[in-house]
Amino acid sequence: MAYLHRAIIDTIPSYKQGKPAPKTPGLTAYKISSNENPYEPLASVKQAIVDKAVGRMNRYPDMRGTAVVERLADQFGVKPENVVLGCGSTEVITQLVNLVAGPGDEVVYPWRSFEAYPIIVANAGATSVKVPNRPDGSHDIDAMIAAVNERTRLIIVNNPNNPTSTSLSDADARKLMAAVPKDVLVLFDEAYIQFNTAADTNVAMDLFREYPNIVVAQTFSKAYGLAGLRIGYGIAPADVIDGMRKVAIPFGVTEIAQTAALASMDAYDELDERVKALVAERARVVAALRAQGWEFPEPYANFFWLPIGERTDEAAEHFVKAALSVRVFSGEGIRISIGEHEANDRVISVCADLKRLGF
Repeated sequence: MAYLHRAIIDTIPSYKQGKPAPKTPGLTAYKISSNENPYEPLASVKQAIVDKAVGRMNRYPDMRGTAVVERLADQFGVKPENVVLGCGSTEVITQLVNLVAGPGDEVVYPWRSFEAYPIIVANAGATSVKVPNRPDGSHDIDAMIAAVNERTRLIIVNNPNNPTSTSLSDADARKLMAAVPKDVLVLFDEAYIQFNTAADTNVAMDLFREYPNIVVAQTFSKAYGLAGLRIGYGIAPADVIDGMRKVAIPFGVTEIAQTAALASMDAYDELDERVKALVAERARVVAALRAQGWEFPEPYANFFWLPIGERTDEAAEHFVKAALSVRVFSGEGIRISIGEHEANDRVISVCADLKRLGF
């Protein structure tokens, strides 16, 4: 850059959005690269937007999102002052990092994990401490504990972890909390929590009631299917929430997003059926791939991880030829979202071809 700017910007990688589905003659293209919910919004949610929000687009939204905040507080059994909204859980995480970390401070998190973490931390001027995952893709809690020092301002755990789709056990979560100083916050990023069927998984809200230094981030993007409207939320001690609001984007969460979130909570039973359908599809795909001989971490989100290593880019080309857009991590592996039934069938077919080619 030729103009004067913060030098750290030159070190920050740009966030890469999942690629659109490739166009292949004779094939319906599917985007399964961004962990999006393949179902379109519920009719009741769309109608609520039309009835309650579309006609008010000339007005600023409620900056605090009072109705949504109160509804979430009631749902989780906390007070409204324990809840903050953001433009997706990514902005909630950004609020938290900007609140607690700056130059000279460190943020500890597993790696590989959510690609936005290093970007958010670097933007705050803080230093990332990336703790390698275990060979099975899960968090190495002992190594994360060992990484904590006097410069640590935040620890992030991701349950289920993106992109490896592994679950954080309650035992590991409690081991971490027992070791962390009480004045260091621990963020539990639960963007995919509704898909987590692991019997021993941690539920962060259980720990929230036991420890004073826990922040929980969730979103309406995945299970609720509102990714395009950008609304997520954080639950934390009241003084932390107060600080997060100070660094939040003013009027960042639109009235349309707030209206859709409320309508989605009203339609929870319908949305839960969709979650169960996606979990069933996940099980079908996993069973088919296991039968082909694939070995990969048991997935607990709406995606799974193929750790292909050096041949990742080569394998990715086969998905492109099949009109499938997947998330490629060169030299490491491929993350594949559970999508429409036909898309999942095609994934199974491509993976069978890859096996025949020696992958």
